[in-house]
Parts: sequence; structure tokens; C-alpha cells
Amino acid sequence: MDDYQEMERFGMENDFEDGQWIDGEFYYRKRKEKQTQTKEKVLYGVFASDTDSEDDGSSSTKRRKELSKKHDFTKPVNFVYTGTVMPTQEIDKNSKVENDANVFDENENASTRGLGSGVGLGFAGNSGFQKSDGNVGVDENADDSFLPSAFGKKIKEGAQRREKERERLRMEKKSLGGRREVGGGNGDVGAFEKYTKGIGMKLLEKMGYKGGGLGKNEQGIVAPIEAKMRPKNMGMGFNDFKETKLPGLQQLEEKKSVSQQPTGRAKEKLWLKNAKGRKKDLYITMEELLAKKQEEGVEVVQKVIDMRGPQVRVLTNLENLDAEEKARENDVPMPELQHNLKLIVDLAELDIQKIDRDLRNEKETALSLQTEKEKLEIEASCQKQRLANMEQIVSVLGQIEEENLSGSLTLESLAKSFRDLQRNYADDYKLCNLSSIACSFALPLFIRMFQGWDPLENPSYGLEVISAWKDVLQREDSSHIWEDVTTPYSQLISEVILPAVRISGINTWEPRNPEPMLGFFESWEKLLPSSIVQTILDNVVMPKLSRAVDSWNPRKETVPIHVWVHPWLPMLGQKLEGLYQTIRMKLSNVLDAWHPSDTSAYAILSPWKTVFDSVSWEQLMRQYIVPKLQIALQELQINPADQKLDQFYWVMSWASAIPIHLMADLMEKFFFVKWLQVLYHWLCSKPDFDEIKNWYMGWKGLLPQELLANESIRNQLNCGLEMMVQAADHVPVVQPGLRENVTYLKVREQRQFEAQQRSAAQAQQTAAAGLGTSVPEMTLKEVVEAYALQHELLFKPKPGRMHNGQQIYGFGNVSVIVDSLNQKVYAQKEDGWSLISLDDLLKMHYNSLARRR
Repeated sequence: MDDYQEMERFGMENDFEDGQWIDGEFYYRKRKEKQTQTKEKVLYGVFASDTDSEDDGSSSTKRRKELSKKHDFTKPVNFVYTGTVMPTQEIDKNSKVENDANVFDENENASTRGLGSGVGLGFAGNSGFQKSDGNVGVDENADDSFLPSAFGKKIKEGAQRREKERERLRMEKKSLGGRREVGGGNGDVGAFEKYTKGIGMKLLEKMGYKGGGLGKNEQGIVAPIEAKMRPKNMGMGFNDFKETKLPGLQQLEEKKSVSQQPTGRAKEKLWLKNAKGRKKDLYITMEELLAKKQEEGVEVVQKVIDMRGPQVRVLTNLENLDAEEKARENDVPMPELQHNLKLIVDLAELDIQKIDRDLRNEKETALSLQTEKEKLEIEASCQKQRLANMEQIVSVLGQIEEENLSGSLTLESLAKSFRDLQRNYADDYKLCNLSSIACSFALPLFIRMFQGWDPLENPSYGLEVISAWKDVLQREDSSHIWEDVTTPYSQLISEVILPAVRISGINTWEPRNPEPMLGFFESWEKLLPSSIVQTILDNVVMPKLSRAVDSWNPRKETVPIHVWVHPWLPMLGQKLEGLYQTIRMKLSNVLDAWHPSDTSAYAILSPWKTVFDSVSWEQLMRQYIVPKLQIALQELQINPADQKLDQFYWVMSWASAIPIHLMADLMEKFFFVKWLQVLYHWLCSKPDFDEIKNWYMGWKGLLPQELLANESIRNQLNCGLEMMVQAADHVPVVQPGLRENVTYLKVREQRQFEAQQRSAAQAQQTAAAGLGTSVPEMTLKEVVEAYALQHELLFKPKPGRMHNGQQIYGFGNVSVIVDSLNQKVYAQKEDGWSLISLDDLLKMHYNSLARRR
């Protein structure tokens, strides 16, 4: 028997016995049992203990020995203490509970164990029981000899029932493929293992598998992939071909999501095609994408360098900074694939935006080109029209040239032709500067017309002709002075009118008679360009006025100087400032011998009050007029019985010319002192108050309004009223200014005494030095200035002119340098600066005047 079994085991002719064919494959009913790989053997290998293998009975060597071993059933039963022996029902119930508890721990080798392993009886190995074709049987030879007593039969029957129950559960386990149901899972999972020993499920269970899909997150498929034959040469998705579907996959996912919902968020299997909880794919069109980007506006791209990982990343959006961590936290399936897809989508969006931007640029370029084309077409039409206009203008100019050559050209016909051209072709008239051409034709005719003309005698000659040509020759936009110089009209006036005015002004015009020249300017005011007017004033009028002022002698001439100088103030303005110093100097020389009774001084000086600056006018009044008026007030005698008012009238005539503070001070010191003293003595002699009142009102009426408005004058009059009120009330009248007068007299006497001593000492020094014409205390500059003043010459510094760091002065018409350090005077001659005396300097001045005349 053993030899036959060995031969059957290793033979080849019986390979397809004891099995069946399923779906084209051959499955053995009883395959070779392999040793179970325990956890201890995985850890320790060959050094592991043999207790597990002995207990499990999975070792092939031990099984072979047990099969060849012959059991001796004649031996007495070996009992093992297991507690109280229960009846048959109890034994059946306990064995059932025990079998239920160990149903998933039993393996296929349990059939080789002894009976005592299940119920505590000490049967050895396979005593009386053998596994054959899935049925449990008892050796017929041992039925009668095994436990013949009634107690033994009950034990035997219970053991047989438990063995049958164990075999039944083992077969059910095989039919299920050795796989447990997890969360109500599909019972078909692993159903193919019912034809095998379920070694795959066992290996998975030892690795911790409890059902569901494979993978950490159970993302693997559960149902096997179904193969479906497709037509030859047919591609994927051709002609709506129905592909294979995963049976039961959708239901399994629904059950799993329901079972795991209380513990956490359902993990969506996005890779499943028919997943029920999968989000619906969203598609946006190109227009929607561009509208969204336009609403978001221009995004400022800022690079962010991420150096947290092993590689440096450059990001342009902070949203993708922690994308990997978020994907791992949310258990996103296949994050690398999703990341790559997102990159592809972003690149597609960028391409769409770039294409849209390029399209807009091309549209804008096309629009600009269209606009440029329209402009060029308009310009071409304008050029064509301008060319036609040029031909007409050339023909008109040709006719004018023929008339000029023939001598029949006149100013009227020439003006009419160019006026028509200006009206019909205004733009071309400016572009071609036809006014210059008209000026070239008209200039000879105007020179012939104005030849021998005197503008001072006949200033209105040619006004109508010049006025008609002004619109033809002058530009409308020539408002600036420098643009006005370059116009053809200005050139015509400078060639025709200006020479005539210059000749008449220099040769025949007299500055003391300004009416002819002023009449010319009045007649030609609207026709003369501003540049021509300034040229006439600078080159004709100002030189003549300067020479006239220099030659003016106020002692001999009866016509006041303001009569022929002031008319030029509106036109010359600040240019006359240089003449004012000369005029003041000549007036001061005359005022030295002036007496207040001479009213001509007021007629000469009063018009200059508004012309001279306030400082110069006040200095002139203080130095030459006020002292003379002071003497007149000192000579005034106040006598109520016989009052003479000549000196008082002389002083009051200057009230409007002299500054008010100087006039008030003069009246307060030299008039009201006497006036209050006379009033005081009158009030002390028991007067008639009506006479005093009339006397007071008479003096007040003689004062001009300028003085009555002054506060100090009002105070003096109020002082007199108070004295009159005191006298009327029979109150002793206080003498006005008693204490002040005493102090004033003492100070005045002291000053007069000191002045007399200084004059005596100065006379002694002058006699000792033998110099009667000079004062030693005067500097060289003061000596030259006094010498110029003595000869009625102007001596003043020239602003901005220096030579070797020294100021240049003007001595009349000669430029001089005063070297105070070396006590020398240098004059500027043709060959340079040379040393000169004061007498030679005066001769140089007169020689320069003679050369100018």
C-alpha cells in the first residue's frame, strides 16, 4: 500500500485524477499541503522552535510519519481532566460554542489532530478518523472494538457530531474562499477560491487585510476586471462601443461610504468611472475663461522661492505653496497625477490668454493701420489739392512778374492780386510764405512813393496805402516782439518809414518842441510794429532828450523842463531814470539862491513830485526847500492888532509839495510856539473872547486840509482851545511850553557855542596849511564829487562795471577810476586807462560833448 502510494505520488500518468475542469483550468480537489508560514518563523527562520509545527501538524515529515504509524486501539483510554462530565446535550452545546469560537482559527490540518484537542479527551492523532473526499468516516474494523460500553458510545457519538460540524464549517470556509465579510461586503469577492485552498486570502489576512480594496486608503479595486472581446482593429471609444463595466463596484462603494460615514469624511474613489459620489466635471469655454480673468484684473506676478524641501521651488502663486501637504491631509488620490493635470490646465489657460492677447494686439494693429491708411488717404487728397493750388498760384505770380517787367505794376493791383491769393488759398499762402514774395514786389514801389517824405511835417502821408498792405504782409500770429521783427511787414516799415523818421528826427526835430514827433507817433500808432517804435525811441528820441537835458540851464530858460520831458513818460517810462539825476542836480544848484517869495520854484518842482521816487523827492525838499521855509516862519511876526501874512502864505503854498511829516514838524517848531505864546499873553490881559474866537478861527481857516488832517497839528490847535476854556472859566492859564522852552534854549545855545568853536578851529588849520580851496578831512572821491558838482556835472558809479577790482564812475561823459589808496584818478581813453588831473578831466568831458554835436 505504501509503495503504491509512493508510486502514485510521483507518477505522471495520474496527473488529472482527483480533480475537475473549471472555465478551461484544471483544479485538484486535494492539493499538496504546504507548511504555514508563522510570524515566529518569519522573525527567527530556522532557529524557530518546532512547537508550532508540532501543534499545527503542518510539517510534511511529521504527517508522513503519522500516516505510516499504526495505532494500537487495544490500549486503554487515556483521560485528561477537563472538569465535570456533562450530558450529551451539554457536550453538544459546549462543543458547538467551542467550534464557533475556533472556526476562523482552524486550518486544513485540523483533521490530523486527535480528538482530545477539541474536547479534552486524549485520543492520539487520527484515531479512528480519516479525511476522504470531504467526508468524515470511522474505521469499520474499529467500530465494534472502540469503547463497547454505553458511556463510550455516547462519547464516540458526540465526537463524531463535532467532527462533522467542524468539517461542514471548513467546507463553508472553503466555499467563501477563506474571506470574511466586511461591512456587508460583496459575497462574490474571492469566490474563485472555492476551487482552491484559498492560500491568497490567508496570506492577505496574515498581512493585516480585513477586506475591501488594497492600499493604505483601500483605493484598490475590489471586483476583478472583466475582459470583453471587441471587433478587430477597433480603437477605444469607437462608434459608442460599450466598454466593459465593473459589476457591483458602484454598490460596493455606496455600502462602504455608508459604513464609514460616522467615522469621517467619505473617501471618494475618483479613479472609478462609475463612482456615484464623484463630482461632475466642469467645463468652461474660452470666452468664460477670458471674462473671468478680465474680472480678476491684472495680477502682479511675484516670485516666491520655496527652500523647505530637498529641492528649491520657484512659485508664482501662494495657493500652490502647500498643495502637497493639503493633498496628503485630504487623502487626495494620485496627487502627482492631479498636480500634473493642474499644470497642464494652467498652461492651457496661459496659452489661451496669450493667444487672446496676441489677437487683441493684432486687432489694435489692424485698427491703427486702418486709421493710418485713412490719414494717408486724406493727406494724399490734401496734397493733390495743394498741388492744384500751387499751379494756380504759380500762374498768378507769373502774371505779376510779366507786369513788373513791363513797368505796368502798381501797388493797388499788386495788393489786389495777393489779397485774392490770401483769401482763396489761405493755408498755401502761409506755407509758401507768399507775403515775403509780395514784399519783394512792393518794396521798390514803396521806396519810390515815400522818397523825399518828411514825417514830422506831413505825418499822415501814405497811411491808407500802408494800412491796406498790413493785412497782406503781416502774419496773424506774430504777437511776440521777436516774431514781429522778422515779418515782411516789419521789414517793409524798416526799409521805407524808419529811414525817413531817423533823418527828420536827427536833423530837424527839436526836443524842446515834442509836438511834431508826438504827432507822428500818434498818427502811426496802429501801423508801426513795436520793434520799430522801440528803435525810434532808442536811436532818435532818447539821444536828443539826453543832450537837451545836459544843455538845459534853469536860470536862463523860461520854459520849464517838465513841459518837454513829461510828454515822453508814457512811452519811455523807466528809460528816463538816467536823466532824473541830472535834473535834480541842476535844480539844486538853482535852489541855493532861491527865496521863498519866488513862486516860480514851486511851478518848476511840483510837477516832479510824482515822477521822482519818494526818497529822492524828500531829500530834495529837506535839503533845499524846508530850510528856506523855516527862515520865513522865523521872520513871521504874530500880531493880532496888525497881522502880516506874506511869510505864512509863502510856507502854505508848499504844503501840497512837501511831505506831510516834514511840514507838520516845521509848523510845530516854528509857528505854533509863537502862536501859543501870543494867545497866552492875550488871555492873561482880560481880552474880548469874541475877538479871540474870531482870531482863532481865522488862523485855522488859513491852514490847508493836508495839515488839518495831521494829528500833531490838531493837538496844537486843541492846546489853544484848552487855554481859551481855562481863561473863560477864570482858571489860571498855564504858559505853554515853559519848561520845554527853557531846556530847548539851553540846548540850542550849547550847540551854537560848539559850532562856533569847530568853525574857528577849522579856519586856523586851513590858514596854517595854506590851502583855501580844499578840506583835509575830505576823501579823494568826495573831492572829485564836489568838483563835478561845482561845474554842474554828474558824478555817479556805473553799476556792474569794474576794472582791476575798482569801481568805475561816470564824470560827465568820461569814465574814471578813483584810487583812494594811492590818491590818484584814472580816465579811460582810446589807448586805455591813464592818470589824469581834474582840470584835464573837465576838458575831456567838454571835448566829448563837442564831438557828439
